[in-house]
Amino acid sequence: MQKFLTLVAKILLTLLVLLMALDWAYTAVYLHSSHRGKVEKIFNSKAENFDVVILGSSRANNHFVPELFEKKGLKTFNYGMSGAHLFEASLMLKLMAERNYKIKTVILEADLGLCNEKESEMIAAKFLPYIHHSEVIKNHFSGQADFNELYYIPFYRYIDFDALIGFREMYQTATDKPTNILDNQGYHPLTSNKPGNMKNDIRALKPIRNKYYEEIKQICKQNNYNLITVMTPMCTNVKGLDYFEKANKIYPEIYNLENVVEGDQYFSSCGHMNDAGARMFTEVVINRFFETKQKQ
Repeated sequence: MQKFLTLVAKILLTLLVLLMALDWAYTAVYLHSSHRGKVEKIFNSKAENFDVVILGSSRANNHFVPELFEKKGLKTFNYGMSGAHLFEASLMLKLMAERNYKIKTVILEADLGLCNEKESEMIAAKFLPYIHHSEVIKNHFSGQADFNELYYIPFYRYIDFDALIGFREMYQTATDKPTNILDNQGYHPLTSNKPGNMKNDIRALKPIRNKYYEEIKQICKQNNYNLITVMTPMCTNVKGLDYFEKANKIYPEIYNLENVVEGDQYFSSCGHMNDAGARMFTEVVINRFFETKQKQ
């Protein structure tokens, strides 16, 4: 019996050492990457200077064109991420502040995301390789139900989120396989000539006083970032458009720009403008909120 227990102990110890070694190896790869995605771009960066930083979901990623800001002399990057919630937007901004980014203005897309305080697993997983190397990330995830497993069990996070940060992504990161995520200063244009679903029903969504939006406001205040929070356009055939009015009752400071671009020809799907619509919308934002250097 003692021999059996000794054998089991040796197997478990060997397995633990193997998991620790794999964890170290995978993490080392991600710690040396800054070219494949927006999370690693920030985490592995030093202090940067921006006139404008854009945060939010795909409705930020697809709707704000940095090129048009740059033409006005405003150094800009779009850090919006498809699928992101305010949970991830807040963490992105915390990491920028930790790295002493100098940012004049943060534009935050906060409309449909106001209705929940959940993490977006497909985006949140991108932060997990760094959880042992950042108190900011550790603390941000500390309230999540699976925090203990993610933090204390070696290699668990890479297994649990294999499709997002597992072997394939690690290998592509190690070999520096290029992506288009950072092209166009982070802006992802939707250029398909075939429109998607031009109907949407958001009646079930209920905006709330959102913890992570409150965090973003506090971070901006502490770091002297000027915060402009906006709601971006949707197509005309939407049920439940009073959602935006309800959101404004909770947060009157959010600019409701939902109807500044109209016409299905400017949309790729009901919730996402195409490149033509995004350019029209970006011009509206620039003209409304920024003085161009040409006028100074």
